[in-house]
Amino acid sequence: MEPTVFTRIINGEIPAAMVYQDEHTVAFMDAGQVNPGHVIVATRKQAETILDIDDELAAALFRTAARVARAIDREFRPEGITILQANKPAGWQTVPHVHLHVLPRHKDDGVDLTWPRKNPSLDELKALAARIVVK
Repeated sequence: MEPTVFTRIINGEIPAAMVYQDEHTVAFMDAGQVNPGHVIVATRKQAETILDIDDELAAALFRTAARVARAIDREFRPEGITILQANKPAGWQTVPHVHLHVLPRHKDDGVDLTWPRKNPSLDELKALAARIVVK
């Protein structure tokens, strides 16, 4: 697997403004700051998507994101915080290394997410739910 830009940051090959590091995760400022305080939280282990990591690493990733979100909230006092985790290009993933965006939000900050609701019936929702087997 070719090293991603995040792996290269983790290995010190590319400079970054680090926010936090532990055994399993790193957090650094997103070079493309959407709003001041926009942080990337990534796994140290290179894995492409959340589908490729185990529960323990997923828990570590979200634990770090929660810690970073609290720190952003204390320092930047945003009106809101969006945590975004995308997988595969069709899911908006642009770097093939599992990560989260911790994004401070403000009213009218220009960040938009189109979410076209389909509003299926309860019976349709139950049929969809029956197809999802969580192991």
